[in-house]
Amino acid sequence: MEVKLQKEYLKRIDTALRIAGGIARDYAPGTFQVSDQGGRNVVTEVDRRVSEVLRIELLRDGEGWLSEEDVDDESRLSREFVWIVDPLDGTREFVDGLPEWCISIGLVENGQPVAGGTFNPAANEIVLGAIGTGVTYNHQPARPTTRTELDGAVVLASRSEWKRGEWSQFETAPFTVKPLGSVAYKLSLVAGGIADATWTLSPKHEWDVAAGIALIRSAGGRVETTDGAPLRLNQKKTLLPGLIASGNALWPAIESLLCTK
Repeated sequence: MEVKLQKEYLKRIDTALRIAGGIARDYAPGTFQVSDQGGRNVVTEVDRRVSEVLRIELLRDGEGWLSEEDVDDESRLSREFVWIVDPLDGTREFVDGLPEWCISIGLVENGQPVAGGTFNPAANEIVLGAIGTGVTYNHQPARPTTRTELDGAVVLASRSEWKRGEWSQFETAPFTVKPLGSVAYKLSLVAGGIADATWTLSPKHEWDVAAGIALIRSAGGRVETTDGAPLRLNQKKTLLPGLIASGNALWPAIESLLCTK
């Protein structure tokens, strides 16, 4: 993708995130309608409103669209460029008033995440990036940490996985585990060098991780699925296996750890 087009897409992402973030800020826990169908399946009025504005701000003729809140139109499968968005990743945290959610926008070109952005209005953190242009954290250049060892590292874990005890296997590990809500937010913090690594051993949908994958790769980090299969998005089946992300320097230590578990 040429630089001029990258800048145009990033400007579109930035604008969409800020407008959508303004909508989300208008809501506070207890002021909106919630439909809870069990577990983490929470749908809010905010999700729907944010999804609508993202579609208006992002989508142009000839581009495809995949959103958690919209009925899937499989015409996207034949599109070169496809927007993959989660209007509110970490909905449960948003509902509970925890500042661990974000609006997530990923752009895929021929199956590969090439640009993305996330905005956490509660923490006032915005991360933007594209392949070839790098990543910014709150509009300042950023990159993953260059740590080479897990000793002393900060690893972000899924809050729900933590509560289920799935991280108990790392209780004696030499790193600090920090549970957080949104997977897109966690990937963004790793891309921006705020944390050293994150992984989830549970399957995720494309809209959960498209932006985060684009940001990690744009920042020069590494992100892979837990099964080691080539990572390709805009697929008919949107569910991916678990995901691992870090800076390149830390990857061998993580690979060694997880392969022995």
